[in-house]
This record gives sequence, structure tokens and C-alpha cells, in this order.
Amino acid sequence: MGCDRNCGLIAGAVIGALMAVFGGILMPVGDMLIEKTVKKEAVLEEGTIAFKSWVKTGHRSLQTGWIFDVQDPEEVAVNSSKIKVKQRGPYTYRVRYLAKENITQDSETHTVSFLQPNGAIFEPSLSVGTENDTFTVLNLAVAAVPHLYPSAFVQIIVNIFIKKSNSSMFQKRTLKELLWGYKDPFLSLIPYPVPTTVGVFYPYHNTADGVYKVFNGKDDIISRQSVYVYVYGASFPPFIEKTRVLQFFSSDICRSFYAVFGAEINLKGIPVYRFILPSLAFASPLQNPDNHCFCTEKIISKTCTLYGVLDIGKCKGGKPVYISLPHFLHASPEIAEPVEGLSPNEEEHSTYLDVEPITGFTLQFAKRLQINILVKPGKSIGALKGLKQNYMVPVLWLNETGTIGDEKAEMFRNQVTGKIELLGLVEMILISVGAVMFTAFMISYCACRLKSVK
Repeated sequence: MGCDRNCGLIAGAVIGALMAVFGGILMPVGDMLIEKTVKKEAVLEEGTIAFKSWVKTGHRSLQTGWIFDVQDPEEVAVNSSKIKVKQRGPYTYRVRYLAKENITQDSETHTVSFLQPNGAIFEPSLSVGTENDTFTVLNLAVAAVPHLYPSAFVQIIVNIFIKKSNSSMFQKRTLKELLWGYKDPFLSLIPYPVPTTVGVFYPYHNTADGVYKVFNGKDDIISRQSVYVYVYGASFPPFIEKTRVLQFFSSDICRSFYAVFGAEINLKGIPVYRFILPSLAFASPLQNPDNHCFCTEKIISKTCTLYGVLDIGKCKGGKPVYISLPHFLHASPEIAEPVEGLSPNEEEHSTYLDVEPITGFTLQFAKRLQINILVKPGKSIGALKGLKQNYMVPVLWLNETGTIGDEKAEMFRNQVTGKIELLGLVEMILISVGAVMFTAFMISYCACRLKSVK
């Protein structure tokens, strides 16, 4: 009977050891299954989870804007005093709700091309007012004249139409006019063909962003959209590590940016990595050589030593448009010095992406940028001749956000993270139970042996 008991204990120990070994074997096998599934579902082609989410997002993307309302327009124009601004907002639009169009797969290059239609729907419930709210803002057309027409003779001619239309350095415009366009009075008087409609985002409605071409990951999943197009619902290559630098392209400012790992967070039950836009992205060319293309002159930038703003004029038809982080966050003090009423805040004004690391899907983001116009003194332009210094005038700042919806988050948990967690749990249970059984039976066996010897 002692032999039978010993045999039973040995058998139990063997079973426990086998369970632990099987659990250990299951770990790399499980990882391989996860990797195979992710690589299959992350390809941008008909029938995959990635493609379905990419064509039309199931998320609510919102673009919220705050307008810088100028409080002392006459003092600035006449005495070149500091510009006092008051932030007004939020004003919110629903964006990126239209499905991608002209989707074309190229089997030879393993790429997919597409257009992203533009559209914006005003959300009154998320706004402090209506699109008819009025603001005192910079006169965009007048401010651009010294940049577009540097010749003094041409400026004298243009000034005739500016005076005739009673245009000045600042103007009153509704939110709708400022964002989506209005007929400028002085441009409408010019007797030769020039665009007469002006607006921060004009033209926008009934237009499309693209054509874009990205790798679909069919040949090499790691190359899939290696440069991320900043359209919510797109993604990065899967298996993101914290050391990775994420590259993405923002079409509205005609340049690519990058983000670095910031923190681990939990988003609706899904573990994600938060990647943030570093201050170095807006650094001077001396600090960040990648920004040398965005320093186009030497006087205002003080030989490209100032930081915090980037010139995107070449992307905007030569107009003096500069981008920065809201309230000139991380910018040289000299840039914000002529403007009163700004309060830069890291938490409110920084940009980030929340990426699920296994699939590379972006599940939440906040893109925050400020649009500024550089205004120079213009001796030949009546509306600008009173200026004694250059101004980087903030017009508005935007916060475009998107978060995976509750329904999509539940689907993601069930189809991706839930299965991975379940597999990991089974592996750990097998290893743990196997190790406990092996240890317990071996202890019992040794105790039984000692007892029989005695």
C-alpha cells in the first residue's frame, strides 16, 4: 500500500510538472498566435478590423476653437502698444465624420491611396455661443500685404484700395466668417483677378484632404503607415515599444511631427501608451536641425535663434502664417512679449496620442495648435504705418480631440485585449497550479519516504 501511495504522489508531481511545462510552452506559442492574429487584422485591406476602423471611424472627433478677441485695436494701430487679447470660447465642431474616398489598393507596391473629405458641423451644445458671435480680430488681408507685395511702389497702389474700402489693421468678424471665409472689401476693389474670399480655413467645405498613399502592411506590417496621417482612425505599425519615436503627418500645417513616450494609462479598460509632442518639435534650428526649413528669414527670428513658432507660409501661398503651441507654450519670451492676456499651460495646451501598443491603433488623441499671423510695419500702408515693431499676432487656437466610443471600446476589449489577457491568465494558471502541485506532491512524497524509513 505504501508503494501505491508513493506511486500516486510521484504521478501527481509528474502531472504538476507537466502542467507547469505546458504553461511555459504555451507562453511562446500564445505569443506567436497573438502576433499572427494582430499581423493579419492590422493589414489595411477589405475584411480586417484595421480596415473597417480606418475607412470610417466609429469615434466622435471634435475640433474646439478659442478666438483671441483684441481689446485695444486703436491703441495698437496708432501707438504700437501691446496687443491685449481675451480668449473667447470654446466653439466646437464635429469633424472627420466622413468616410475616406477613392480608396485604391496597389498589390505591387503594397500601398493604399485615398482621399479624406473635409466637413465640419457646428455643435451648439458644446459651444459658448453661436457662429454669429462677433470678434475683433486681425485683418488677414491687410496684414499680408507687406509679405505678398514687398515693393514700396506696389504697396502704394494697394494702399489706395485699402483706404477706399475703409479697411484697417483690425476688423470685426463673426466666427463663421473668420473660420470659413468672407468677401474682403479691399480685395474686392482690386481691378485685376485676385482671390477675394479670405478665411482661416478657407476653402474647406466640399474639399478633400489628399491624395495620400501609405503602406498597407500586406508585405511588411511594420511598414504600415510608418508615417501616420493625422486622420483619427488611422494607426501605427503594431507592437509599439516605449522607446519608439512615432512619426505622423499633419496636412493642415503641411509638415510631419513626432511624439515620444510619456506614460502608461488605462483608457476605458484598455491599456495604452501616451505619446506626447515634445517641446523640441518647435525648437530653433540650432536646437533641432530638422526645423531649419521653417526658419525663412534672419531678422525677425534673430538669426533663427528664437523658438516656439514655425513658419508655414510656403504652405499657405506665401501668407505670413506661423504655428505654435497654444498661448505660445514653450516659445521664446520675446515672441509673446508684445501680447498681453496669454497663460500657457502644459496640461491644457500640449498634444498627445494614446496608442494601444499591440495593435498600434490610436484610440485617443488631442492635437493642439495655435494659428498666428506675423505683422510687419508698413510705411506705405496707412493701416500699418503706426507700427514700430513686429507682432506675432495670435488669431485662434484649436484643440482637435477624438476618443474611441464605448461600443468600439467594448468590441476592442472583446476581440483584442480580452483574448490576450485570457490567454495570459491561462498560461499563468497552468504554470502556477503546476508548480504548486509539483511542490506539494514532492513534499508529501519526501515526508512519506522519511516516515517509511523510520
